[in-house]
Amino acid sequence: MGTAAIDFTVGSRRLLSVPRALATWAFSLEDVLAGALPAVPPSGRDGVRVLSAPTARLAEITARYPGFIAGGRQDYRRHYIDMSQSFDDYMAQFSGKTRSTLRRKARKLADEAGGYTVTEHRTPAEIEAFLAAALPLSARTYQARLLDAGLPKSPEARRAMLEAAEADQMRAFLLHAGGQPVAYLSLPLAGQTLVYAFLGYDPNWARLSVGTVLQMDALERLFAEERYRWFDFTEGDGAHKEMFGTHAAACSSLVLLEPTLANRTLLGARAGFDASVLGAKALAERSGALGRIRALLRA
Repeated sequence: MGTAAIDFTVGSRRLLSVPRALATWAFSLEDVLAGALPAVPPSGRDGVRVLSAPTARLAEITARYPGFIAGGRQDYRRHYIDMSQSFDDYMAQFSGKTRSTLRRKARKLADEAGGYTVTEHRTPAEIEAFLAAALPLSARTYQARLLDAGLPKSPEARRAMLEAAEADQMRAFLLHAGGQPVAYLSLPLAGQTLVYAFLGYDPNWARLSVGTVLQMDALERLFAEERYRWFDFTEGDGAHKEMFGTHAAACSSLVLLEPTLANRTLLGARAGFDASVLGAKALAERSGALGRIRALLRA
C-alpha cells in the first residue's frame, strides 16, 4: 500500500493535491488485451486507485469493492503500436502528408541546430549516463514543474532502472542538439511490451518538435530489434499518442474509496471542480481563447 493523491488540475497545472492511503490496481496493456481480472484485487486503508482498466470491465471491477464510492473517473483511448510488423510497414500506415511532415520536422531541427544526434542507452553504465543527462533536463519540463510527473530521481527509481538494464529490460534515448541534451525517452520492458514511461524535452526547444523527432528515431531502432510485440503509450489520450499509435483500447482510470464522510466530501468537491473546469473550457473554446489559456497554464 502506498500514498496516492486526489488531484485538482486545470490543464497541465495542479492546483491542489489531497493524499490518501491507496493500493494501486494497474492494468498492463497485455492485461487489457487478454481481458482477464485477477482473483484477488488489491486493497488499501482508504481504498484503491484503478489505472488503465478496460472500460468494458468496470462494472466487474467496482463489484469487487461493494459499498466503496467511485470518483475521479477518466475515460480515454489507450493507444499502442503493433510491433510485429516492419518499420517500413508501420510508416506506410501514415498518410503521405504525415510522413512528409515528420521528415520536415527532422530536417528543420538539423538545419537550425547545426545537426543533432540520438544516443541509445541499455546497459547499467549507459543508464547511469542517461540519468546524469536526463534528470537535470527533466527538472526543466512543465511535467516536472507543474505535475510532479518528470523522470523520477529517487534512489528506488534509479535502482529499478539499473536492475532492469542488468536484465536487458530497459531502453532509453537522448536527443542532443546545440551541444546539449534536449529531449529524453525512457522505456522499460514488461513482458513483450515496451512501456512509454517518460518523455520530456527542454521547453526552449519545443518549437522544433524535439519530442516527435526523438520518438521517430527511437521507433526505427526498436523495430529493427524485431524483439517486441507491443509499444504501450499507457494511460491518457493525446495528439502525440494518437498520431504514433496503430491501435487503441477503451480504458478508464478512477479511485474507489471507503464511504467515509471525508471521502464523500472530497469526491464531491472533485466532481464539482471538474464540472466547473469543463464549463470554463467550453466557454474558452467558443470565445477562441483556449490556446492562450493553455499557454498561460504551462508558463
